[in-house]
Amino acid sequence: MSNPLKESAQQVQDRLKELGYSNRVIELPDSARTAQEAADAIGCAAAQIAKSIIFRLSQSDRPLLVVASGANRVNEKHVSAIVQEKLVKADADFVRERTGFVIGGVAPVGHRDKLLTFIDEDLLSFKTLWAAAGHPKAVFELTPDELVRMTDGQVISIT
Repeated sequence: MSNPLKESAQQVQDRLKELGYSNRVIELPDSARTAQEAADAIGCAAAQIAKSIIFRLSQSDRPLLVVASGANRVNEKHVSAIVQEKLVKADADFVRERTGFVIGGVAPVGHRDKLLTFIDEDLLSFKTLWAAAGHPKAVFELTPDELVRMTDGQVISIT
């Protein structure tokens, strides 16, 4: 029998089930805090890691979730132009307050509030992706189509 999930990872598992998905959250033996750590632990390419990055929108003080390929860096000027607000790096308190998760464990679903979400178009080229699941050691496998549907995210070029 497997060990129970950590509370934050169980919240993501419960949310996936509520949304009607059968994806299973797993906990890795080592940290998956970075895309490369996660890829190494799972045995996939870093580009298949759907990393959830929270920005703070400067004028409205709202969170913005960008789900990026682990191989890509977010072009903040480009994304700012799309939302017509300056992006500010969110600090750990802001991330936890607005999502309920710690940095390194932010899942694409299960946040405290509905987040404006952008999805990196490069993720759509893969058959399967892996995303954080509420804890730095927790992940779940999903398809690009599932990612778009479960987040209600807008697919854009983030680079």
